[in-house]
Amino acid sequence: MTRIPNKAEILDWISANPTQSSKRDIAKAFGIKGADRIDLKRTLKELEAEGHLERRKRSYGDPERLPPVSVLQVKAPDADGDLFARPLEWHGEGIEPIVLVLPRASDPALGEGDRILARLTVVTESDHNYEARLIRRIGTNPKRILGVFRKGAEGGRIVPIEKAQGTEWTVPEANRFGAKDGELVEAEQAGPKSRVGLPRARIVARLGDPSSPRAVSLIAIHQHGIPDAFPDAVIAEADDKTPLGLSGRQDLRDMPLITIDPADARDHDDACYAHADDDPKNPGGHVVWVAIADVAAYVRPGSALDNEARKRGNSSYFPDRVVPMLPDRLSGDLCSLHEGVPRACIAVRMQLDTDGRKIGHKFVRGLMRSAASLHYAEVQAAVDGDPNDRTGPLLEPVIEPLYAAYRALVTAREDRQPLDLDLPERKIELADDGTVTSVNFRERLDAHRLIEEFMVLANVAAAETLIAKRSPLLFRVHEEPSPEKLDTLREVAQAAGYNLAKGQVLQTRHLNQLLRAAEGSDNDELINMSTLRSMTQAYYSPQNFGHFGLALQHYAHFTSPIRRYADLIVHRALISAHGWGKDGLSPEEIERLDQTATHISDTERRSMMAERDTTDRYLAAFLSERIGNEFSGRISGIARFGAFVKLDETGADGLIPVRSLGREYFQFDREAGTLMGSDTGFTIAIGQRVTVRLAQATPVTGGLELVLLTVEDKALPKGQSPAGRSPRRKAVRGKRKSDKVKRKVARKRR
Repeated sequence: MTRIPNKAEILDWISANPTQSSKRDIAKAFGIKGADRIDLKRTLKELEAEGHLERRKRSYGDPERLPPVSVLQVKAPDADGDLFARPLEWHGEGIEPIVLVLPRASDPALGEGDRILARLTVVTESDHNYEARLIRRIGTNPKRILGVFRKGAEGGRIVPIEKAQGTEWTVPEANRFGAKDGELVEAEQAGPKSRVGLPRARIVARLGDPSSPRAVSLIAIHQHGIPDAFPDAVIAEADDKTPLGLSGRQDLRDMPLITIDPADARDHDDACYAHADDDPKNPGGHVVWVAIADVAAYVRPGSALDNEARKRGNSSYFPDRVVPMLPDRLSGDLCSLHEGVPRACIAVRMQLDTDGRKIGHKFVRGLMRSAASLHYAEVQAAVDGDPNDRTGPLLEPVIEPLYAAYRALVTAREDRQPLDLDLPERKIELADDGTVTSVNFRERLDAHRLIEEFMVLANVAAAETLIAKRSPLLFRVHEEPSPEKLDTLREVAQAAGYNLAKGQVLQTRHLNQLLRAAEGSDNDELINMSTLRSMTQAYYSPQNFGHFGLALQHYAHFTSPIRRYADLIVHRALISAHGWGKDGLSPEEIERLDQTATHISDTERRSMMAERDTTDRYLAAFLSERIGNEFSGRISGIARFGAFVKLDETGADGLIPVRSLGREYFQFDREAGTLMGSDTGFTIAIGQRVTVRLAQATPVTGGLELVLLTVEDKALPKGQSPAGRSPRRKAVRGKRKSDKVKRKVARKRR
């Protein structure tokens, strides 16, 4: 690694060479090349922030922006060994932007003429406009392997962790990448597969101990069978795609549509815009536009891209990576609504009355150009009176009208009464080496709710349009809770001092009344958790059974075709229903909608399980250094073998084994959701506040074992000897049986 000069050395050199003060000039002077430029850039930014330096303006006009993910053609290295590339998708009228490629040590060697897919970062330098990081070379898609490295005499072997793969891979010493025996590694095929002997591999990433946090998501991906490597034909098909023009589309490029996403979002698949309705028949009304990336234009039915997208069903999201449904050329580039770049879309114009009720809508196939890619926090800050350089100019013409329309939708939402669960979402922060640095709960802002309401509205419009046009589609279905689950919820509510109406058709407003009654009390989390447990799981179906949780009769997923195959089906149905082209829903797709619905419902559950397992493992790794510490929490579940506790601080779930509860025997009552001590009558029930000690944390499995210390601030009573049955034990058994009979009689009387 090249030594980076300190700040004093840099300032001295600039003082002596005032005409050669660009970052490249400084890099040349101190012999800094490649990735080491990043450290130099950081030092220069610090000097600029401290007021020692002032960045020079460019000596040429600012070019139009390139997409954040672009196809480049590598040029021959210059005299200083720097690698530049020509953007193949440059269509601007100004000077072609200059792109500097910054190769990592693990990147393959690049030569003149190589076509690469790269992620670009805009920079302000005197000799280049963008810095590029390699994603991969176009036309190469080597097979990837995840396994444990076993050192040998001349390199070693990789034993795949996926049992189905079976075959080991040899690793020559030159391709070892410093891997140590027993390390989990990610490798790729090196050279063509030989007919004789084991295939050869090149290690591209060392993930350390197989039980370490950095390996967690990769293990979950393979354990749950989530496809994480695209076949060559899929990559080749994606690479051949080019940006779409205006032909056959409505020109929406002058409309100030903006995207609002998390700060770390890699893609942007939905944009929105709102303004006051100028229709005199709708005083105080609003017009809301929602534009969604036109994925169907690139992913045609029956193509290699389509078959792979259907196979995956959806993208899977983990704290350290995303397994996308579509290759990065589409998901991160052509189908991502990047700021200032023309993108094909399907948009819906929705007309709302002053109370937020949708009174009309219309779909168009268009070409848009995002006015800004914003994140939730900066949009909320702007509305709250603290705009920045990006949101300030957009506050009055764009952001405030969005919030005005949102406030109207809140009025309509209150009237509709969708289920209003308060379930905070965890956010796991990772360091570069994959270790967990913190576990927090994501902040819920009005900016989040605004986008959610707009997306729900657009999804409803899509379902209603396709129903009216008698087009086949996939609905998002959420059926009402079963009578048995509702009885359990009523018992929990009654035990906590609340009432859930019976003898009438259950509506979400009844559940919301229960949730509001418990809000702010010690039973708040208990009632929210119990209500969630009573819900059925949502799924996809060609038949419309409504969406209970959202209190909607017609609902379909339309707003995320980059990451959900169901949305792609709905897009194709809209294309066919409107006669927009030949890339709509094919007869073969219509014929197998039932199978597709079942399949993508299964892949969604598969991703949820893998994501949950990954989160549990990361939390176990995070807490493994705090064994012996005490935590507060709440009983979240009861089983014959113990009680589950959700910890307040991290939201992690741990188990109190029944064997650790003392010497007495604990009776399990499934219907009541309790464990009752047969000697003392001491009862552990869902929702109780507890203090526990962490006894064990196992990152490999994600398991946490806890020791119960107090229940509702009271210490556990000492149980009697388990030998023989005491009169107290018989009395407890009798009381338990009597309580069960009373519950059955009460249910029959209702």
